[in-house]
Amino acid sequence: MEFFKIRKDIPFMRHALAFNVISGVTFLLAVFFLITKGLNFGVDFTGGTVMEINYRQAADVPQIRDSLAKLGYRDVAVQNFGTSHDVLIRLPLRKETSSAKLSETVMESLRQGDPTVELRRTEFVGPQVGRELVENGALALLFVSIGIVLYLWFRFEWKFGVATIIANLHDVVIILGFFAFFQWEFSLTVLAAVLAIFGYSVNESVVVFDRVRENFRKLRKHTVPQIIDNAITRTISRTIITHGSTQMAVLAMLFLGGETLHYFALALTIGIMFGIYSSALVASPIVMWLGVSREDLMPVKKETLEDGRP
Repeated sequence: MEFFKIRKDIPFMRHALAFNVISGVTFLLAVFFLITKGLNFGVDFTGGTVMEINYRQAADVPQIRDSLAKLGYRDVAVQNFGTSHDVLIRLPLRKETSSAKLSETVMESLRQGDPTVELRRTEFVGPQVGRELVENGALALLFVSIGIVLYLWFRFEWKFGVATIIANLHDVVIILGFFAFFQWEFSLTVLAAVLAIFGYSVNESVVVFDRVRENFRKLRKHTVPQIIDNAITRTISRTIITHGSTQMAVLAMLFLGGETLHYFALALTIGIMFGIYSSALVASPIVMWLGVSREDLMPVKKETLEDGRP
């Protein structure tokens, strides 16, 4: 299905250097903010108190947030848990206040608004658990990166694997740079979004590279830049349809999903936009600069002897 037919190839590779300079500057800015500001880790990583409370009627989540804000807890996650009557509260760690004392203070404040509120459970997430989550998250990104390189190496050629992993790391670092610059809360759901973007970007790169391989077989007289330009141009219609549909679903979560899904959807939104850009304008130029050629992708012909034996 092709809604947007572009008859003339767009010369993307002619401006490849300019695109990659922009990408390099953006990447360095993201690294700078990660080093200077750092990520604003949520309770899952830093440790804190998790409370599950129950109301007899549907809980008023905004009112609960206002009550906690009056206690000085503005960086807090409040979400419905299971039903509209159950609420899960995640409070950041405070050295001067114990978990038991903190839960008592919170319940006293909430009972002023609704005396029927009940505390179902209280759990303390220690900073040791947070450190383990950070390490496991970093290991997950490392293993995903290795898997991507191996997959593309076996399916195409090692140059495509190297280009794809550079482009994907470019996307991930920029997402993290946004979260560091604006100090948005980085939680396990955001980490899940980052891992999802890894796979999403790889899929887009595979589509473009598959067309590049096909073009090497069909367009015998074209140069490498022309082959890559044709591959990107011919996949634009598919890219607009696929990513546009995905982005509509993500934007619905962003604007209608509430605070629970806000940063998850925000990370996906940033990742999808940069994923489209990096697959076409970062990974493809790197493949070209690595010197990909028709010989890299064409099957090797076996020489035969005069009697026809291989």
